[in-house]
Amino acid sequence: MDTTPTPERWSLEDLFGGPQSPEFKKALEELDRRAAKLQELRDELKPGLPAERFLQIVRQVEELSDLMHRVYAAAGLWFYEDTQNPEAQALLARVRQKSAEIENQTLFFELWFKDLPDEEAERLIQAAGERYRYWLEQMRAWKPYTLSEGEEKIVNLKNTTGRSALDTLYDTITSRYQFTLEVDGETKTLTRGELMVYARDSRPEVREAAFRELYRVYAGDAPVLAQIYQNIVSDWKNEYLEVRGFKSAIAVRNKMNDLPDAVVETLLAVSRQNAPLFQRYFRLKARVLGMERLRRYDIYAPVTEAEKRYDYAEARRMVDEAFAAFDPRFAELAARVFERGHVDAEVRQGKSGGAFCWTPAPGTVPWVLLNYQGRPDDVSTMAHELGHAVHGMLAGEHPVFTFHAPMPLAETASTFAEMLLVDYLLENEPDAGVRRQVLFDQMDGNYATILRQAYFALFEIETHKMIPAGATADELKAAYRRNLEEQFAGAVEVSDEFDWEWISIPHIYGTPFYVYAYAFGQLLVLALYKRYREEGEAFKPRLFRILEAGGSAAPAELLAREGFDITTADFWQGGFDVIAELLEKLEAESGA
Repeated sequence: MDTTPTPERWSLEDLFGGPQSPEFKKALEELDRRAAKLQELRDELKPGLPAERFLQIVRQVEELSDLMHRVYAAAGLWFYEDTQNPEAQALLARVRQKSAEIENQTLFFELWFKDLPDEEAERLIQAAGERYRYWLEQMRAWKPYTLSEGEEKIVNLKNTTGRSALDTLYDTITSRYQFTLEVDGETKTLTRGELMVYARDSRPEVREAAFRELYRVYAGDAPVLAQIYQNIVSDWKNEYLEVRGFKSAIAVRNKMNDLPDAVVETLLAVSRQNAPLFQRYFRLKARVLGMERLRRYDIYAPVTEAEKRYDYAEARRMVDEAFAAFDPRFAELAARVFERGHVDAEVRQGKSGGAFCWTPAPGTVPWVLLNYQGRPDDVSTMAHELGHAVHGMLAGEHPVFTFHAPMPLAETASTFAEMLLVDYLLENEPDAGVRRQVLFDQMDGNYATILRQAYFALFEIETHKMIPAGATADELKAAYRRNLEEQFAGAVEVSDEFDWEWISIPHIYGTPFYVYAYAFGQLLVLALYKRYREEGEAFKPRLFRILEAGGSAAPAELLAREGFDITTADFWQGGFDVIAELLEKLEAESGA
């Protein structure tokens, strides 16, 4: 692997030569041409349509959708590299509008297929073959929630200036935030990513100051950010519950994920039951840090005095070696992302915070956004996002409709990749203090990915009931306080500024109820990784089959093929049992 010494900025050349190129403009025109050509076939959609002709039409729909995904990615990636760029903002808005128009122009195919008699639909599904089977079956599964063509067109257009526009507004507002922190007598102006480095500082007063500054800035816009959230939730209810007929707000996401409601209810119930496990961990960590009780500021505090730093080249080498030790194929796929110049890792004002991986369409090498600052957590994030990239490339043989893994499985490769890095560090790190910190980081990560996300989902369930009933921003804030009190149950002291934490969580704005997928994925991977350690080489084909499947089968069905029954509470408890074993090891080593 080529090792760039400093965090780089990505290139968008592989998407039509970039969003400002003549080729991109031609792609926009090609979208219109293909949509018009597809519309010409409308009159052919009649009972008895020959199977061969149906397959040809399906391929035309696929080609149009594939092109739309690539165009959208070019505009979206350009926006996220600088959310304050007015040209990028305008282009993303234009492309979102174009996407809605294209969807409306081609809506007739989906509505026609949903409306077919079962026998006729089954004939065409069989003729389309395995490549399109799951996509077509899922289309039929949405029939009870589908509106008339005219109504669907209105909803599509509404969303471009409704939920999508509100989410973009939230991103634009929060990405411009600057934070001020005094450290060692020097006043620093920081991005959120830079500020959060100090939330993991070894000095308690610095951690406290970082969190206070974070929520001071967000709270300054609390009335606006809360109102954005209230309108997103109201829009969600109006469309999905009032118009489409879903019974609950979270049932919409469950349907999108092709998960039975009961599976998600069980996942959240078992997570809630295991809150005392993490409360026990927080009490242990307080003793290790020499504190009577942890404060919320101290949740992610290091247990060693000085946190080790890794330069960018070293981080890339470590991740590459960790992946290669598992399987050369894993490492080779991750290396492609760097080779194509698809990583944006430098920290800069206006750039989207956090990290993500975006795989536009089958056969593309994904783009990865990082904000690399040399912390161990940044190395883990690099492994995590590259795991997503590997997943996207492994599933690249599927059509654009089904190559993306559904949300519950979307975190499988990424979380597995993080665990590969942990094993690598435990085996290769010579410093015993660093190895100990790695184990504590694992517990911190399990809390952040499982329990914290489960409680975010529980908060969303509550707010999606409260807001339609007229809840104010202060009432939502009070609900979040109750959520925190149940989550920590006195094991952690939570100061008042954390009551506004929820307005700083982008997922609850942009993708309601996404968060439970993190808990799902982490608990699943704990089970997978346990099998890997038990079975070694024999396990690898099972993991690759899960990843290669992408979104071509229901999660429960796909995992059942590999011996995992996600419908039982015992399955989810098994993941928590792995965490309990790690906690017992830390307690024993800490003399607790």
